[in-house]
Amino acid sequence: MIKTDTAKKAKAITEENKIAVRNIRRDAIDHIKKNGKAEDISQEEINTMTSATILATKQATVAELSEKLKNATSGVVVTYGGITVENDTALRRELRKAGVEYTVVKNTLTRFALDKLGMNEIDSILNGSTSLATSSDPIAPFRIISEYSKKLNERFNIKAAFMEGKILNEQEIAELSTLTSKDDLYSKLAGSLNAIIGGLAVCLAEIVEKNGGSVEAAPAEAAE
Repeated sequence: MIKTDTAKKAKAITEENKIAVRNIRRDAIDHIKKNGKAEDISQEEINTMTSATILATKQATVAELSEKLKNATSGVVVTYGGITVENDTALRRELRKAGVEYTVVKNTLTRFALDKLGMNEIDSILNGSTSLATSSDPIAPFRIISEYSKKLNERFNIKAAFMEGKILNEQEIAELSTLTSKDDLYSKLAGSLNAIIGGLAVCLAEIVEKNGGSVEAAPAEAAE
């Protein structure tokens, strides 16, 4: 429900920006019709209308991008400069089948969108050619992008990645890239949890043994 409400608000903001752009264009057309010639519009007026249009468009883009990032379970930021048209077409096809949205993005606008969500740790890597793969599937973007990165070497690389709003380090990205599905992720998490529980059980057993087999003394000492 929260995501739905947020999506509605973002969509409303985007629509407001689009309306603002249409109004600016309409005013320009009305001015031309009223005065007879486009030349009658001063350069200052043209600059003002152009700047307002560009600003409204950028605000709409940032709002849409922020919403996409917020609603995504996971996302991968990519350098795509060396990819061929053929490889790019194949990549997009595979991502689409896996339910991953893939978009070429502007660095500055992406930085604004990330900053709004408190993910400014990756601001410094937003340079050069940048694309973004996001999905509700926690593993699909990592698996597919990683496969293409291995194929294309330096021409196509992962710049950064996130999951559930958390920026991941290189080791975490590498580990997630080896998984084939979200079921693998759940199994990995379950294994880690079992290891923690097992370690705790061993620790408690050692405490019990140290206290002469007194189970009552174990929790008190463990708490210390």
